Amino acid sequence: MSMKVKLSQSEKFENRHHGYFAQDFQEMLQKVGVSSLDELISQTVPENIRLKEPLKVTKAQNEHEFLNNFKKIAQKNKVYKSFIGMGYYDTHTPNVILRNILENPAWYTAYTPYQAEIAQGRLEALINYQTMVIDLTGMEIANASLLDEATAAAEAMAMLHSLRKPSKKEAHTIFVDENVFPQTLDLIYTRALPLGIKVEVANFQHLDITRPDLYAVVVQYPNKIGETFDYTDFIASAKEQDVFVAVGADLLALTLLKSPGEMGADVVFGSSQRFGVQMGYGGPHAAFFATKEDYKRQIPGRIIGVSIDAKGNKAYRMALQTREQHIRREKATSNICTAQVLLSVMASMYAVYHGAEGLSQIAQKIYGLASFLKKGLQHLGYTISNETHFDTICVEIENKEQLQHIAESREVNFNYFHKGNKVSIALDETTQLSDISLILDIFALHSNQSNTYSLDETIEIELPTSLARKSTFLTHPVFNSHHTEHDMLRYMKYLENKDLSLVHSMISLGSCTMKLNATAEMIPVTWAEMAKIHPFAPKNQTEGYQQIIATLSTWLAEITGFDAVSMQPNSGAQGEYAGLMVIRAYHESRGEGYRNIALIPASAHGTNPASAVMAGMEVIVTKTDEKGNIDVADLQAKAEQYKDRLSCLMVTYPSTHGVFEESIQEICRIIHENGGQVYMDGANMNAQVGLTSPATIGADVCHLNLHKTFSIPHGGGGPGMGPICMKAHLAPFMAGHFTLSEEEKTYYGAISAAPFGSASILAISYAYIAMMGGDGLMRATQMAILNANYIKERLAGHYEVLYTGTKGRAAHEMILDCRPFKTAGIEAEDIAKRLMDYGFHAPTLSFPVAGTLMVEPTESESKAALDLFCDAMIEIRNEIREIKEAKFDAKNNVLKNAPHTAQVALAEDWTLPYTREKAVFPLPYLKKAKFWPTVSRIDSAYGDRNLVCSCIPIEEYANS
Repeated sequence: MSMKVKLSQSEKFENRHHGYFAQDFQEMLQKVGVSSLDELISQTVPENIRLKEPLKVTKAQNEHEFLNNFKKIAQKNKVYKSFIGMGYYDTHTPNVILRNILENPAWYTAYTPYQAEIAQGRLEALINYQTMVIDLTGMEIANASLLDEATAAAEAMAMLHSLRKPSKKEAHTIFVDENVFPQTLDLIYTRALPLGIKVEVANFQHLDITRPDLYAVVVQYPNKIGETFDYTDFIASAKEQDVFVAVGADLLALTLLKSPGEMGADVVFGSSQRFGVQMGYGGPHAAFFATKEDYKRQIPGRIIGVSIDAKGNKAYRMALQTREQHIRREKATSNICTAQVLLSVMASMYAVYHGAEGLSQIAQKIYGLASFLKKGLQHLGYTISNETHFDTICVEIENKEQLQHIAESREVNFNYFHKGNKVSIALDETTQLSDISLILDIFALHSNQSNTYSLDETIEIELPTSLARKSTFLTHPVFNSHHTEHDMLRYMKYLENKDLSLVHSMISLGSCTMKLNATAEMIPVTWAEMAKIHPFAPKNQTEGYQQIIATLSTWLAEITGFDAVSMQPNSGAQGEYAGLMVIRAYHESRGEGYRNIALIPASAHGTNPASAVMAGMEVIVTKTDEKGNIDVADLQAKAEQYKDRLSCLMVTYPSTHGVFEESIQEICRIIHENGGQVYMDGANMNAQVGLTSPATIGADVCHLNLHKTFSIPHGGGGPGMGPICMKAHLAPFMAGHFTLSEEEKTYYGAISAAPFGSASILAISYAYIAMMGGDGLMRATQMAILNANYIKERLAGHYEVLYTGTKGRAAHEMILDCRPFKTAGIEAEDIAKRLMDYGFHAPTLSFPVAGTLMVEPTESESKAALDLFCDAMIEIRNEIREIKEAKFDAKNNVLKNAPHTAQVALAEDWTLPYTREKAVFPLPYLKKAKFWPTVSRIDSAYGDRNLVCSCIPIEEYANS
């Protein structure tokens, strides 16, 4: 037997991403009623906005080619020993956490825990995180993480401004100590401007706290030169004047130092990065935010609380959700959407693994080594700027350039202050005695000396009495039970087993795009060349990152049709804000700073209005018509009414209703004719790639959710990235950063703490595009549209799709109307909970229309997976019919009692009016592989009335 073999043939990554076989594909086309994908697209995407040319991004690489090629790029980064500090430190990620959390798809593919009954594992991990933060900061309540430390500081500034006492209602000045981290100050300046807050910077010790214009003060502990102050008296004086104090703190330092809560602080913020999360050239890292319980309804971000389920068992859930921006919209005090769940889980596990004693030992070692270093530098004749310290020693020095040359020749980085003759050296968990010798050698060489200072294996450490921590922390059993690797492994697996993720089944969340996060895309994230780079490292050490960022920017510009890209925003909501600030700056540059009206359709994403208000804009809502499209007449009327002040339109395309609106180009033209710019929310970009583009529809700037369209995993509710792409006329106004040279300075300062946001995860989107290629990206969009329409046709006759295009097609997602089921007493929430019994996460619940489910299958799911989901939905519809036909009680039925736990199913006395099998095995496939919700339906109102945001006693949880 002979055959011809094509030697260049290799397996296409795209085939694994889509996973379609010819027969499945043809059956789907037949069900949808078309002969080809092209025919379907012609019926779905308006002809006038379709691209005429294929994407020119890159030739597709297979997995092995990509990893080999990417390794060569990554190796252009130089992994030097980093002593830069400034909120970013080298750390040891315990291998048991690295392998079983960060590299584990069961943890990184999970969605935000809105369906708490199938998210108890990560909710418990987040409760641990909140408890850790509360204990170490000495505060009363903490959230489940924010985007980064600088963002957290800006959130504190805004929150405290909204909480001003009656005596301070006309006070709009926030005082920031000159020794806060520079990236924090940079972002505070940016965020303060549109809010009308004045930022003043000087030494806090010289501040007249009695000034009537002052409402808050921000200080750092320890500060950027390493100094540690006891702020107790200062805070007491501030309180007498109704002035708030926010403290940026280091969690590891707080194992040794007096907590800010004990000093009387109103807010404590910072980063948990050094708790086992690598620097990654800036992120992602989990920021923490802790405050007083009195402020619980103003605290930004998500809070995890304790409630009870239908059986009275303790259960965790996201608490006080009515304060989130999705619901409050333009009344929200923050637009925070993405948290950093995966990283806060890692940080919490780091604390669980080490416990109070282990963390203290790490901190003591760092403090001791810093003490050695300080004495050694003084022995060499150097003057130390900071009298007290934790991990950082600040040195007075002449000729910093010479020192930097010597240090980099030894592959060492210090922090060289932009102004003055100071260099700081920040030590971390990875620092050894040999590193101290190396540092002293460098400084000795700089001053033409020999390093003769002898180092010992032990050192007596002594903290100033007023600064030494006397209170206990991490006393809960969870932080004192899992210190062997076996115990830790079993604890993490115990939590993992409580959570449904993409490893179990498709997650059909509309607007969220829970697609494949391929293993090959994830592998480079943990490489040392990617993970161990400080975000403020010199550019000549980050050539690999610079190449990755430049190439990815070029690809995203091609995909969007725009001219420039900013990679800095580290979430979609931050991208919205960044894009609006670009528009604001553009208008100001033209002498039209008075343009402050943002038109936002009623169907817009919840973060849109909140972002507009944060950018200093006034929100005017425009109507949608009976088909769910933007009411063009109403939009035109309002654009003309406000034409003298019109700043922008915020529009999602395709719409949040899952439709390609055919009037989109007319809509954009109306805005431009009335002096505004068009901001396109890129949440649904996965329905555009390769078929149309933001530039083609007429937009000026958009953000891209890389954690949606471009395969970065959701990580249980974060990480995310939201870079913005824009036309050339807006490019001069993108976010800046304090690390930029004078020639590179932009109109505004920073949007995120690091110059390229959460840079390490950009590798994932780079990998996705590199392996898909232009043709593969387009087919992904086509397949997403096919999958959505296949589900639509399979569910026809069972569920009504609320909105479709003019030819009856859905885009990549659709809204199922569940409101007719109310006649049987069934709500959309009941369907969401019942889906858990079938092994599925619910589609998006009651957004953007109350009483509906928004379904998005993505392109990554096979026909078999789609069919399982459809089978489940159809069987649930049959269960609703049974209730409507009075075969089952309207209040006591499988939907109202869902989800059914193993505890319920195994109860000795079965009193429910349907069989156990109907409850837990309603379809045959479930007998092969059953996912069991660990708690029954959770009482949300109870949890809000009885707010508990830290660990409950472990015995109580176990007994329940």
